[in-house]
Amino acid sequence: MSGIDDLPPLRDVIKRHDLAAKKSLGQNFLLDLNLTSRIARAAGPLDGTTVIEIGPGPGGLTRALLAGGVRRVIAIERDERALGALEEIAAHYPGRLDIVCADAMEFDPRPMLGDTRARIVANLPYNIATLLLIGWLCAEPWPPWYEMMVLMFQREVAQRIVARENDDAFGRLAVLSNWRCETSMLFDIAPSAFVPQPKVTSTVVRLTPRVAPEPCDRAALEQVAAAAFGQRRKMLRQSLKSLGVDPARLAAAAGVDPTRRAETVPVSGFVAMANELADIRNHKNTS
Repeated sequence: MSGIDDLPPLRDVIKRHDLAAKKSLGQNFLLDLNLTSRIARAAGPLDGTTVIEIGPGPGGLTRALLAGGVRRVIAIERDERALGALEEIAAHYPGRLDIVCADAMEFDPRPMLGDTRARIVANLPYNIATLLLIGWLCAEPWPPWYEMMVLMFQREVAQRIVARENDDAFGRLAVLSNWRCETSMLFDIAPSAFVPQPKVTSTVVRLTPRVAPEPCDRAALEQVAAAAFGQRRKMLRQSLKSLGVDPARLAAAAGVDPTRRAETVPVSGFVAMANELADIRNHKNTS
């Protein structure tokens, strides 16, 4: 038995259900229930909350969330082999675990939530982690249907999420993440904690949606960031030309010199450039 509930150890569960991790699904199972409990606690007080979990696999984090007091976990799992293990957890916590066999890239959990705001807590599959995050960051309307995200990424990706201007990791993902959320890296998890062991260290990140981010056209923000960082070694006056407007005008709106490079411009500068780009385009469309 484990230290958090009366269910069998995860290694036994994996063996009994023949759940060898599949590289094609980005699976690396975290078997230490002390670590899964630490991830669950990072989402704050859990009593009475609803949690969306992506890729629960054999259910280590699922169990930690339920043992920690989560009222309801909606577990989205693509791998049908894991359903038996998850159903055993559901039987142990009757009425508190909803299992959805679906691809998280295509499944919208909002109809299952009603008026409830959820927290997203997950050891994300490496191969879709960034795409999932971008989808959540682009949610409309804002504030979104979730009140917090506690997610595990490869450390390199985590650094890209929380980076600020003048950091080597600062780029498009950091602009979008920090425009809409407060972000922080919480703690690392060594490769040895997983089965199979990945080649990289993992990091748990918390993202809390800003109630009122700086007003901005999201599509324009993504376009400006893509142009600026698409040629990050070049000055803004060169990299922003692909947008089809005068780069100097965009830079002026942000109060920065057009000879600066993208990684030196704060998120607020990108917001200002995006708003200027949207205004220019709207003026052209109405003139």
